[in-house]
Amino acid sequence: MKSIFIAFDQAYYDQVMGILRSHNIRGFTGWDRVQGRGSNTGIPHLGTHAWPSLNSAIITIVEKAKVKPILKDLKALDETSKLMGLRAFVWDIEEMI
Repeated sequence: MKSIFIAFDQAYYDQVMGILRSHNIRGFTGWDRVQGRGSNTGIPHLGTHAWPSLNSAIITIVEKAKVKPILKDLKALDETSKLMGLRAFVWDIEEMI
């Protein structure tokens, strides 16, 4: 199994959830108000007066075979707007209860 951690501009929430639904991903944990700034480009998302936008984040655990198709769809969404930002990270899941 693999985990996919997705951090994204809050405006992408419905689209990210739609991608997960289209791949029959039911389980996830989400954070609604996440601060962040891209490591190379992009504006800060800090929820302040100067930088009012915020991110959201979702983590889901999926079968290894689903990772590449999900990442492909997330990359396509990210490419719709370079200013908003979306990042996805994949980790191995060693044990689950």
